[in-house]
Amino acid sequence: MNRVLSAARLQAANPIVSLGVPWMVVSLSFAINLAIWGLADLDAQPDASANTGGIASLYITVVVVSAQLVTQVFPFALGLSLSRRTYYLGTALAALVQSLVFAVALTVLTAVENATNGWGVGLDFWAPGAIDVGNPALQVAVFTLPMLAACFLGSGIGVTFKRWGAMGLYTLTIGVLLVAGATVVLVTWQQAWTDLWTWLTDRSVESMTLGVPAVLGIALAALTYLGLRRAVP
Repeated sequence: MNRVLSAARLQAANPIVSLGVPWMVVSLSFAINLAIWGLADLDAQPDASANTGGIASLYITVVVVSAQLVTQVFPFALGLSLSRRTYYLGTALAALVQSLVFAVALTVLTAVENATNGWGVGLDFWAPGAIDVGNPALQVAVFTLPMLAACFLGSGIGVTFKRWGAMGLYTLTIGVLLVAGATVVLVTWQQAWTDLWTWLTDRSVESMTLGVPAVLGIALAALTYLGLRRAVP
């Protein structure tokens, strides 16, 4: 257990990157959106939406940082005689703790945002639309599971690079584009965009923010471990 904790602490060896960069990026996005809402007085516009997708920048940056940490920390961990299994468990533990801490911070920011009527300008940044579920405990879960999935997605990308190099990343990117493109073509061919949109809107917030990220996170965690078993430093 001590070695797993040591592996987990390696993820925070450079907190400016692992913790600081995601919050610097999302803070910049928040400042830009706040300036736009304030200067344009969007809250007074009848057709203007208070929602913004700026919070996605936090999750995207976490994916990038998680991938970077694998490429940098994994060789160092093996150099310290940590096994691949120990490194993986430590990484998973660090991802869980980070996701919970980030989720609590986002929940607090959401509460402040609601109490101040969108920071005084009607801006819904930290929990836009249906993401704001009202219940603090559920709100933490709504933020945690997608964040955990983002961590494993980034780790999986990093493992892909360590296992197969740049060609592996190119292949993964092309594969994702082919699947996405084929899906778009199929739905368009079947003229099912309306049905798909209806199905998505009928899903509860809990299923989309808890169920889907949980399934995705488990799948990504399993694939990451399988790739890590044969990855080279």
